[in-house]
Amino acid sequence: MLARVCSAALSGIDAYPIEVEVNVGWGDTIIVVLGLPDAAVKESRDRVATALSNSGYKFPMGRTTINLAPADIRKEGPSFDLPIAIGTLAASEQLETDQLDHFVLVGELALTGAVRPVKGVLPIALRAKADGKTGILVPPENAAEAAVVAGLAVIPVQNLREAASFLEGAVQIAPTKVDLATLFNQSWDDDLDFADVKGQESVKRALEIAAAGGHNALLIGPPGTGKSMLAKRLPTILPPLTLEGALETTKIHSIVGLLRPGQALVTRRPFRAPHHTASDAGLLGGNINPTPGEISVAHNGVLFLDELPEFKRSVLETLRQPIEEGHVTISRAAGTMTFPAQFMLVAAMNPTPDGKMPGESKCSPREIQHYLGRISGPLLDRIDLHIEVPAVKFREMSAGCAGEASEIIRQRVVTARQRQIERFGSRPKITCNARMGSKELKQYCDLDETAKGMLQMAMNDLNFSARGYDRILKVARTIADLAASETITADHIGEAIQFRSLDRQIWG
Repeated sequence: MLARVCSAALSGIDAYPIEVEVNVGWGDTIIVVLGLPDAAVKESRDRVATALSNSGYKFPMGRTTINLAPADIRKEGPSFDLPIAIGTLAASEQLETDQLDHFVLVGELALTGAVRPVKGVLPIALRAKADGKTGILVPPENAAEAAVVAGLAVIPVQNLREAASFLEGAVQIAPTKVDLATLFNQSWDDDLDFADVKGQESVKRALEIAAAGGHNALLIGPPGTGKSMLAKRLPTILPPLTLEGALETTKIHSIVGLLRPGQALVTRRPFRAPHHTASDAGLLGGNINPTPGEISVAHNGVLFLDELPEFKRSVLETLRQPIEEGHVTISRAAGTMTFPAQFMLVAAMNPTPDGKMPGESKCSPREIQHYLGRISGPLLDRIDLHIEVPAVKFREMSAGCAGEASEIIRQRVVTARQRQIERFGSRPKITCNARMGSKELKQYCDLDETAKGMLQMAMNDLNFSARGYDRILKVARTIADLAASETITADHIGEAIQFRSLDRQIWG
């Protein structure tokens, strides 16, 4: 007898439907799995057979053929265990139900028959909703993330027998529900706050500008000045995620297995800090079937690269396309995948190998040149704000008063971002000033004669590139938004130029 069960597999950050066909026939007792299965899918034969036996069912005698269609796409992971087991029960007439066409099934089976969590349930739930399915049977730990998809009955099943009984109608299982408003409005007890940072007011101002416009930033200063401390607190002043942004971020985190058991949604902007030994595949994504890397996991959040010159130059150069385009395209023999990668790049580094400023360093000019040469000019040009982080003075460290709290800074950032949303309302792909193209720069960054003269003088004296010119305009537009000014003045241009001059002092 033949049975068909609906399931799904992942492709990039989306899912596509898989039809699990199980046929039980005559012949020697053998199990054959077709449809380009990987090792984990092939091993499901033994997991399913043992789980059926331990759940009180009989594995059918004779030839059992399992086909995962479409057959020309490679299938990965243990998420097909549950649909294969249910299909086997239906094909061997141990399960009678007319619900198999209405539900999508995903889940790994333990040898006891318990259903274990799997990756990528949110994109699978979105696919099930798009295909018009009534509901989805998932492991209990994955139920919350699937439940954020409105209009889809999410049924958490503890074990194989419970799943079969539900499909037969013998037991009723209440669908899991989540309140999205509660998820977004819940308070966070965060140990990180800008109020903890003593001094460094100029750096805080620069990071506020970066957060308000979505700009990339490079923190340059000797060790112990608080570069990492400041960078880790940047997410606390970023605007909250929208529902669309939270869903896209959660999809990526679900695929790479970063969601906690029972977590429904990623409602906070991610902060990722890969080690400087990371490979290009670890940063961009890779594997035989490409999976998201660190820059995609940081989508809608912050990618922090500490000790920037210690990263391999080849790895850093791979960041150039994602920084410009907001996505990364990976080509492999199995196919081409495109992952979203709209992140804020925040990097930190010492000005010289021994950590001192060039005029104070004991390193030779050749050593300093070799150290700084690990960062290419084109990459440096794509970083909007170059921020000097000086040593903190004793009186600032010993002061009893706390700095400005993250909540107060975030309110100003949110107000500035709201102005940008209203400005770019007809261009939904442009979410902040840092994403403006040449057309938007001409339309929204018009300068008066004084500001033009100041910018022309800076271009001549500091030898900025055309890209550097555009970056100054974008930062100036953000500074004007923070000041609630529709016009970019000479003061705004002057402050923006200040954040592009440090690299000329150090790199020459």
